[in-house]
Amino acid sequence: MDSCGRWFSFHSSSSTGCGGNPLACTAGLATLNIVEQDKLLAHAERLGQFMRQGFASALQGVAGVKEIRGQGLMLGIELDKPCGDLVKLALAQGLLINVTADSVIRLLPPLVMTQDEAQLLINGLCPLIKEFMQS
Repeated sequence: MDSCGRWFSFHSSSSTGCGGNPLACTAGLATLNIVEQDKLLAHAERLGQFMRQGFASALQGVAGVKEIRGQGLMLGIELDKPCGDLVKLALAQGLLINVTADSVIRLLPPLVMTQDEAQLLINGLCPLIKEFMQS
């Protein structure tokens, strides 16, 4: 058995076959180290605030925009009507969004997103929302 394979040959009474294996633990630890070293949590909070303010400013006065909320880079834009059709409209513009609870645009950008990329998202998505709310 090779040096890597020996780590996966043990038997466990655990309900998960891969949970806690050395490779998964090493990958998880490396990820946490990068998050800490690169100060990604503080970055996410600052950039999330920038994005919430940008969306609020761009969508101010748009009828049907109920709330812009979020924590860090987990953002939601709640509308007063179902907006699942926005997913396809955004994709056609090169934007990947999700809609949850039938009327909430959910944005989960990567922790390494830059402010310029965030501005591109705001500039690309807000016109789609405005157009959708007028239809």
